Amino acid sequence: MIVETEITIYATWWCGDCSRVRRYFDRNAIRYIWIDVDKDPAAEQFVMAANHGMRSVPTIVFPDGSILVEPTEKELDTWFEKSSR
Repeated sequence: MIVETEITIYATWWCGDCSRVRRYFDRNAIRYIWIDVDKDPAAEQFVMAANHGMRSVPTIVFPDGSILVEPTEKELDTWFEKSSR
């Protein structure tokens, strides 16, 4: 699966769900931008605004503006299946 669009993953290095999502994207050869919210205060502010004050990671922003927060692999599979139609 190769996606030629820009996807941004807001995450932290220590988060297990973030590592799982990174492995999913790498395993499926999906390009993305990784932003560590521990190192980027503006990114942390974005995540908190997008999640109603919660610092929920990973927060994934897709090129169409849709957002998935802490998605399962099944939820990611579903998103990519729908986007490829």
